[in-house]
Amino acid sequence: MNKKTSGSADWRDRDPQFKHEKGSYAKPVPSRQLVLDDLADAGRPMTWAELTELYALTDDAAEAFEHRLRAMLRDGQLLENRRGALGPLDKMDLVRGRVQGHRDGFGFLIPDDGEQDDVFLNPRQMRLLMHGDRAVVRIVGRDHRGRREGRIAEVLERVNESVVGRFVEERGVCHVVPDNARIAHDIRVPDADRNGAEHNQMVTVRIVEPPSKRVQPIGAVVEVLGDRMAPGMEIDIAMRSHAIPYEWPSEALSEAEAFGDAVAEADKKGRTDLRDLPLVTIDGADARDFDDAVYARKTPRGWRLWVAIADVSTYVKPGSALDEEAQRRATSVYFPDHVVPMLPEALSNGLCSLNPDVDRLALVCEMRLDKQGRMRSSRFYSAVIRSHARLLYEQVADWLENPENMPERYRDLAKPLANLNGLYEALLAERRERGAIEFETTATRIIFNEDRKIQRIVPTERNVAHKIIEECMIAANVATATHLSKKRMPLLYRVHSGPAADALEDLRAFLAERGLSLPGGSDPQAADYATLLASVADRSDAHLIQTVMLRSLSRAVYTPHNDGHFGLALENYAHFTSPIRRYPDLLAHRAIKHLEARGKPKTFDYDIGAMESLGTVCSEAEKRADDATRDVDDWLKCEYMSDSLGQTFEGTVTGVTAFGLFVELDGIYATGLVHVSSLSNDYYHFDAQSRCLRGERSGVVHRLADKMKVKVARVDLDERKIDFELVEPDSAASKRGKPASKPNAGKSDKSKSSGKSRRQSKRGKR
Repeated sequence: MNKKTSGSADWRDRDPQFKHEKGSYAKPVPSRQLVLDDLADAGRPMTWAELTELYALTDDAAEAFEHRLRAMLRDGQLLENRRGALGPLDKMDLVRGRVQGHRDGFGFLIPDDGEQDDVFLNPRQMRLLMHGDRAVVRIVGRDHRGRREGRIAEVLERVNESVVGRFVEERGVCHVVPDNARIAHDIRVPDADRNGAEHNQMVTVRIVEPPSKRVQPIGAVVEVLGDRMAPGMEIDIAMRSHAIPYEWPSEALSEAEAFGDAVAEADKKGRTDLRDLPLVTIDGADARDFDDAVYARKTPRGWRLWVAIADVSTYVKPGSALDEEAQRRATSVYFPDHVVPMLPEALSNGLCSLNPDVDRLALVCEMRLDKQGRMRSSRFYSAVIRSHARLLYEQVADWLENPENMPERYRDLAKPLANLNGLYEALLAERRERGAIEFETTATRIIFNEDRKIQRIVPTERNVAHKIIEECMIAANVATATHLSKKRMPLLYRVHSGPAADALEDLRAFLAERGLSLPGGSDPQAADYATLLASVADRSDAHLIQTVMLRSLSRAVYTPHNDGHFGLALENYAHFTSPIRRYPDLLAHRAIKHLEARGKPKTFDYDIGAMESLGTVCSEAEKRADDATRDVDDWLKCEYMSDSLGQTFEGTVTGVTAFGLFVELDGIYATGLVHVSSLSNDYYHFDAQSRCLRGERSGVVHRLADKMKVKVARVDLDERKIDFELVEPDSAASKRGKPASKPNAGKSDKSKSSGKSRRQSKRGKR
């Protein structure tokens, strides 16, 4: 052992975190970092006794140190070998991470550090694991494709406490086939634990014994959901498969209901009275919770903008049952025709919703902007407001274009709405000047009939009223981040990073194939993306180019480290405007209210460490919600297309892989696969650099943005997959590498719209 780690040197003098440990514990013990450093310097694994002796620990300190080592083992920072000696993972050729399963039985370990390449796990190794588990693997070499291959050293965490799937009974033997295709194990269910489940019913099964080398997982049915094709079953499955909290603890409901349905007079005291200010809400027709109201006034130097946001923080206090459940949910989840809210309806649709003509508590961001849309100042304060109208996007857009259509009862709002429109135009000009990216994506809405059968899938349209509200919300979010940053308050920023190097390389290769290039060299900015988008706006493949550009960017996350928002070209950005449905917004409100009460950053309920943890929780909850809603959309689109077997449609190639072409049907927005094996007129090979399939003999090329006719060959509801067959490839056009000419529509007419539509979110994922 070297001199640095000898017992003669007091570990307290060497521990880089001793000051923190001393402040946190009455009897501090060596920090995790010191243990890792000393094990690395030792050059070999050390036993528990050797480590205790190294630091000369006795009695209570030795016991506390043992707890620390066990925690490091649990968290995967250390691993214990067969001799009972401990070593750091990186010195033992070990990698810690989360398992991602594949429907074909193999999987990957996604390293926790986010920097290493994924580790391939063959089907034999995956028999020990289930999708989502956390594990430590030992690198044993490379597979036939050159990928790092691993062998399970230890399973750190089993995340699948329960699984949703189809109950199957065959020859007296029962098992559950997981609905999540990434879970390759069938779960054996003893007859005594079937809980009345019948063959082919959807159930929730609790994992009693996890998988092992020789035994498949064993479970017990805890809930029978019903028939797979029952209306709304796809949502029941998605909520359970993605572990979305959907049941309310009785304590949280009791707290919400105890506030009543009207604002208490005592809660209005000490607030700025804005009840005479003609604030209005502007939302979609199917919105039920209104968390923002706006008003704008023109001034000689520009505009004053008021954004009033529901004051959820008055009712949801840190540590309460309501807060614990809101934190667990972290976001509302919007399925077609169904919402899983972050807060109970007594608050989300009631006391916190800025309904018209009733008093409501609000946190107001009042901003002054110049004629160019640049923010000159802002201030925040608690207020009591009274929304003067609940307006719809379509109404406002129509009135701005055709003022004569405005009903008499709304005529007093004509000038404020015109001011909002004028401010929007200035904000839009400023947005373009700073180089923000303006992606125009196509969202879809599913129209149901009274029996909840799908009638149509239609695109949602954003009009000027959507954009007015979006720009007002962005302005308030910028003001929030700027204000709290200046005050050095812990905060969850909404951070959007620029493109990673490999994603940028792929994007440039794709653009080069189309005779295009992205400005900005190795470090493009949002303005470079915006310039390219503007230059291709009139091209027939503009939508595809935009889609590929969008895919090159990383996902926005919540973090206390302010690294800016690439897409919006903003240095300071945080979420403030939707505390009814997003937990980070509630945290921002608490920070503002803390300052309003003359509190200091160091006395705030949350420090950077707490915000770091909450940022991870909120980012993961948002992704969980997106995955669940995508599953439901995919299932519903498969159900819709299941009546179209054998029918022909026009489509556009949106993805090219070695195994085939992904085609999105025009006007329906359902995507399916033309498998390479169904391209029967030639042998096709994938050209990774050009992202195309090229015929070996004919030279026919299939690439992104090609138009083609396809026939619906197969629809698999369980796997949410649609298989197409190519009907009329345009060989001549394909040889030239150009999109095929648009064929005639083959879609038969569907019945007319009725029923409720999915709620549109006016703020999107900004």
